[in-house]
Amino acid sequence: MHEPLRLALATATAAALTGGLLTFSAVTATAADSFAVAKADFNGDGIGDIATSAPTAYVSGHQSAGQVVALYGTSTGVTGAAHTTLSQNSAGVPGTAEAGDVFGGDLAYADFNGDGYDDLAVGSPGEKVGTDTNGGTLAILWGSKEGLTGKGVTVADPAASSHDFWGQTLAAGDFDGDGRADLAVGSSSSTLYLYKGGFTTTGGYGSRTTVKPPIESGTNDYPYGPLNLTAGDVNGDGRTDLVVDGYETKTQYGWNTNYWLPGTSSGLSGASAKTLKPGIITAIGDVNGDGFGDIVSGADWDARTSDGTAIPYASDGGKVNVTYGSASGPAATTAITQNTGSVPGTSEKGDAFGYELDLGDVNGDGYQDLVVSSPQENVGTVVDAGSVTVLYGSASGVNTASGMQSFGQSTAGVPGTDEKSDRFGAEVKLDDITGDGKADLVIGSYENSGDGSLTYLPSTGTKITTTGARAIAPSALGVSTTGTPQFGVVMAD
Repeated sequence: MHEPLRLALATATAAALTGGLLTFSAVTATAADSFAVAKADFNGDGIGDIATSAPTAYVSGHQSAGQVVALYGTSTGVTGAAHTTLSQNSAGVPGTAEAGDVFGGDLAYADFNGDGYDDLAVGSPGEKVGTDTNGGTLAILWGSKEGLTGKGVTVADPAASSHDFWGQTLAAGDFDGDGRADLAVGSSSSTLYLYKGGFTTTGGYGSRTTVKPPIESGTNDYPYGPLNLTAGDVNGDGRTDLVVDGYETKTQYGWNTNYWLPGTSSGLSGASAKTLKPGIITAIGDVNGDGFGDIVSGADWDARTSDGTAIPYASDGGKVNVTYGSASGPAATTAITQNTGSVPGTSEKGDAFGYELDLGDVNGDGYQDLVVSSPQENVGTVVDAGSVTVLYGSASGVNTASGMQSFGQSTAGVPGTDEKSDRFGAEVKLDDITGDGKADLVIGSYENSGDGSLTYLPSTGTKITTTGARAIAPSALGVSTTGTPQFGVVMAD
């Protein structure tokens, strides 16, 4: 299982600087979408694009310097043919590629400068800033008619001396409802920085505020802070809300607790935070079609205290909590495991069901559908081969009785084969990347001992299919496979 914390980046940076092999938990991705048809569109052609990274890739000999990749959608989905690959050594990109930068450690997209093209916010949480080894930096790279460009600006850390890992968590949305894209930025601190719209190509922005959810702050060795930030409108008021996955303050064992922060006319409100069920990865979308965003969080670990006592919310094999939205915010919650209804598989210790998840409308029926990964699922005798499950939305919520689908690399038509530690499902996205208004499925894995890979499975308009499936390897995109680049384990939300 991956560690339920973003301090995995500290492990990543330490490994980068010492030459150690990165573990499965080295980079944890985020998953979040509003419940509109999800798509980043960096080139403005109306077809969705995918932004991903190889956060621990070598660049010019520098281990874990990191790269980001934009894959441009077409009527037949994404391929390796239409792409842009960028590092901090690319012309115009702020900074310089250095060991341990982890450029692409987190990503978020929106049209930040209002020119009609989506842009990409890129965190480099391991960047050395002055004498601070893990100070972190954040850049915005601009979209254009030609796609994502190397042109960009740095979003400076306003409190560099008080925290580390600047940019380790990101989320974009319209938190104050003024029609402009805002950006929420996390670090090792529990305090979030909210940049309100009006970003300019010279580095300006409308204004900046702070918000402090009731989560634990950390240190350089133990970053804590927000594990993930997820944007979406839960109460239907037209303003984007934020779900913060973090650690509850003042607890003996640092239990994970998530919080919903509503958007207001002045931005996010920490004072109005509501406690949610735990989980370390979250998506927001309208699975029951009632006009309110529903919060889906994955609690994938089998957690115990230091004396071996089971923590109450832990579940063998993992669990997904679905908290339905309402006019007053989060409402009733239901849990889903692999033992629920007709959900494929069986809940087994270590499966990590809920390690990653995402929402999108696969069949165009107006209900958001849910993809959940189990990257540590054993397939036959193959350990940690991994699998993903697609569950469909309905008027009564996530349908666990019928219609679900399950995919692994042993599924007929899926590229590749089940191999030890592939961890198929290390990242998942449901986005419309063919322009037909239906969400297609993109799956990241740790293929080839950490090289990474993306697998594309299209929507037929009614379900996900393996017809037309393809795999995209990092070597086809100019990503070095020296070491463990972990291509495809982070995708932009």
